[in-house]
Amino acid sequence: MGRNGDFDVDRSVDRAMDLFWRRGYTGTSLQDLLDVLSIGSLGFYEAFGSKEQFSLRALERCSALQVEDLVKILEHAAEIRPAVRQVLVAMIEADRADPSRGSGAAGEAGEAGGDGAGPSVAERAVAALCRVESALAGALDRAKSRGDLPPGKDPVELARFLTTFVQGLRVVGRARLGRSFVQDALAVAMCALD
Repeated sequence: MGRNGDFDVDRSVDRAMDLFWRRGYTGTSLQDLLDVLSIGSLGFYEAFGSKEQFSLRALERCSALQVEDLVKILEHAAEIRPAVRQVLVAMIEADRADPSRGSGAAGEAGEAGGDGAGPSVAERAVAALCRVESALAGALDRAKSRGDLPPGKDPVELARFLTTFVQGLRVVGRARLGRSFVQDALAVAMCALD
């Protein structure tokens, strides 16, 4: 089927993002995308250009939604520790609720460096992680200005650590480790704010 007036590009990207989460870039065929979008190849190419361009759009949309949610939590927080914990738990729980999703942008960044995906996919995946890091760094910097973080703590270094921590848990989460493993790791990560 070709693209018609009822075709909603953003909704289509939302529906297909799950394929990339579950299967990765190279594991998702063009036919898989056509099937989930209920669109023909001509309509797909008219709307998105190519599988790579579609993947870039999906990564950007996913990143925008993730950062938007993260910023909402962090901007309205009276104290940084509960807010950071809430953000980390939300990210971890989203993956635990559906462990088949894979490792998100970290997985795309790693996979895109290999065969099948162009460098722009890897660059966008890294940019997505940088936006998460930037949102955390901004919140941590504001917290430091309020005296909510010890003076010797570097907000950028903490944000990099927390971003890496969550991505690491996403990768490790594929092994379906128990809740106590995740809770122990989270408790130690929160100590970085002390």
